[in-house]
Amino acid sequence: MIANVVVDIPSKNVDKIFDYKIPPDIEEIVKVGVRVEVPFGSRKIQGFVINISEQLSSDIDMSKVKSIIRVKDFKPELTPELIKLSEWMANFHLVKRISALEIMLPSAVKAKYQKIYQVNDPENLPAHILNRFNKEGILTFDQAQQSEIVTDLEGYVKSGQLVKDTIVGQQLTKKYATCIRIMPTDRLDEIIESLHKKEKQLDILNYLIEHRNEDVLLKTLKEEGFSNSSINTLVKNQVLEKYNSVVARDPYENRIFEKEHNKSLTNDQQHAFTQINEAVQGNESTTFLLHGVTGSGKTEIYLQTIENVLEKGEQAIILVPEIALTPQMVNRFKARFGDEVAVLHSGLSKGEKYDEWQKIRDGKASVSVGARSSIFAPFEKLGLIIIDEEHESTYKQEDYPRYHAREIAIWRSEYHQCPVVLGSATPSLETFARAEKNVYQYLELPERVNKQKMPEIELIDMREELKEGNRSMFSEQLKQAIQERIDKNEQVVLFLNRRGHSSFVLCRDCGHVPQCPNCDISLTYHKTHDDLKCHYCGYSEPMPQLCPSCESEHIRQMGVGTQQVEEQIYSTFEQAKVIRMDVDTTSRKGAHEKLLTAFGEQEANILLGTQMIAKGLDFENITLVGVLNADTMLNLPDFRSSEKTFQLLTQVAGRAGRHKKKGEVMIQTYNPEHYAILDVTKNDYLSFYQKEMKFRQIGKYPPYYYLVNLTISHFDKTKVLKAAKHAHDILIQHVSSKSFILGPSPSPLSRINNQHRFQILIKFKSEPDLLTALQYLDDYYHEQYVKDKLSLEIDINPQMMM
Repeated sequence: MIANVVVDIPSKNVDKIFDYKIPPDIEEIVKVGVRVEVPFGSRKIQGFVINISEQLSSDIDMSKVKSIIRVKDFKPELTPELIKLSEWMANFHLVKRISALEIMLPSAVKAKYQKIYQVNDPENLPAHILNRFNKEGILTFDQAQQSEIVTDLEGYVKSGQLVKDTIVGQQLTKKYATCIRIMPTDRLDEIIESLHKKEKQLDILNYLIEHRNEDVLLKTLKEEGFSNSSINTLVKNQVLEKYNSVVARDPYENRIFEKEHNKSLTNDQQHAFTQINEAVQGNESTTFLLHGVTGSGKTEIYLQTIENVLEKGEQAIILVPEIALTPQMVNRFKARFGDEVAVLHSGLSKGEKYDEWQKIRDGKASVSVGARSSIFAPFEKLGLIIIDEEHESTYKQEDYPRYHAREIAIWRSEYHQCPVVLGSATPSLETFARAEKNVYQYLELPERVNKQKMPEIELIDMREELKEGNRSMFSEQLKQAIQERIDKNEQVVLFLNRRGHSSFVLCRDCGHVPQCPNCDISLTYHKTHDDLKCHYCGYSEPMPQLCPSCESEHIRQMGVGTQQVEEQIYSTFEQAKVIRMDVDTTSRKGAHEKLLTAFGEQEANILLGTQMIAKGLDFENITLVGVLNADTMLNLPDFRSSEKTFQLLTQVAGRAGRHKKKGEVMIQTYNPEHYAILDVTKNDYLSFYQKEMKFRQIGKYPPYYYLVNLTISHFDKTKVLKAAKHAHDILIQHVSSKSFILGPSPSPLSRINNQHRFQILIKFKSEPDLLTALQYLDDYYHEQYVKDKLSLEIDINPQMMM
């Protein structure tokens, strides 16, 4: 038998299928989807079996075909569907097959390679060398380097006393726990009889007999009320024995979720539920757009539809855009479905994520809740895929391999013949346009579930505040509204989409602004460590006391970030208690949930944060939302800047007045006439959509045209220019006159990490030969990258233009 294997080398040169013989002794366990260790040249590497056949896939001589060394999995890590999906991704997204396969797996199962020296002839090795090796006769190359004996060892390799090898391991560490079991015996009846007067010991024995087919944790026995002394006595008398067993890590093991039952649906909810459920029952690969205002009960529809999916014996995936949204979503799903739910997001440790993923693979979980990468959850009977807040750009992977979760979801829905639900209060223009053309089925929830009115939204012109001499971050109206909420013991959400203390530092005498030496961007001031940081390459330097250019003392922090706003809140409002949520405060594991729980338990009356607080939060005591500067995204060099501004402001405004208390929203802006901001105040998505679509049509942007963005980067600007011209010339030959090629031109961020960056933007409607040209460029510049680190990034349907 022959195994077709994709090897774990992320290189274009070996981005193909290799044939390996399957030794007869492991034929039973080599299955499609398992990882295997194979010889490749002079080394051993990991590979994925993607097919098994009786014939070779090429004309190579059978005598030259090598054999698989060993199998690394008892069960396949990948399903046949995911292997097929990786082939589609490799072609559509121009990614290497191994990169597509590896992104589907949790990082804990990725291969870890170690070069080693192994003892071959121990009798002829000097004792001082032999003592360096472990019991198995192995010494790692790293250990040899640290001991500075590599040269000596190489001599013993040449003479045959040692051999060099590569161990293919993995980064997975297992969690063990102490378990208790009855020692094997044929005298069990006698033992039970002898314990008839020792009730406590007898109870333990009966409990273990009842659970004899499972691992019983020592911890569980103690929780059941059995005493440590009784257990130890039975162990001492050799009736019971302790042993270690691998246990799954459950990030929610210490949490109790109160059972939640179905809520009654409104007429609009019932209509949407019926339409989606019909597609579930009819096995239809329909894509729905569920367009519901904030607070309209989209999550309840998700829950009730998933319940029907589970009753049908199928599984469901629900995606959320950020970790910040996960805690509240997890609470609702765990409360409804309990242990059926597996959670997959980057806030978990490697081990926890692997164990949750394994629950799905082994069929112990039927619902997956998580961020972008959980779209690859290895379910084999998918009945429903839901993408909540579908407009969010975080569903697009911005680094290699680039993919959009929505595209993967639609591919999987066609494979499984199941529906996809795209939910949002502010759908992306591309999605809404497809719904208008009946490519997607449109479902609307125009009202909040409790008939609660949408919050009143007031625009505050900060230009007028400046004229009145108010230079603080708070207008007089917002300041007064915050104080009223504090006095009433109500809660406030304040939104500013800029972290740090100050956005930049400026010398008022000469105008000098400290720049990052590696990137064409100004440094951001962070007060916590009193330093200036670059948010692109991580460079930092101390805050200067004097201007580095003219040595003036008049160097000041300009612009405002969340850190500075927090200080201003405390200096302005005496009774304020602030929880700040941004990248700086949520970097530790579990920080999102901890902060949101604290706010939900009213340990603070003001929640201040960046866009991570704009979506998904549902607290009944929030009656005021303040947007401190609505203009931060409007002026970005991105054709989606107006759309992102409208979406973000609508989402954050929706946090107010979601329950019985009336909500109010105040938006501070220097552009009160801008249509994106005005339409937020009217809560009028359709009006914004129609205006924005006109600009998209004039500018030839999505959804009227597709986009491909090519970014070329290198330390040498001349080489970047030459490569950009070459790429442009190739594209011209393969693209018709109906399409547009813009550039090459400097990227909006023209230098990051000392690499100069130029970009080429292609706008097209249908170009059959374009993929061929892009494939050629991808192959050609892969060679250039290997030789000279000249990089070409190809982004199909880009979300970020920076």
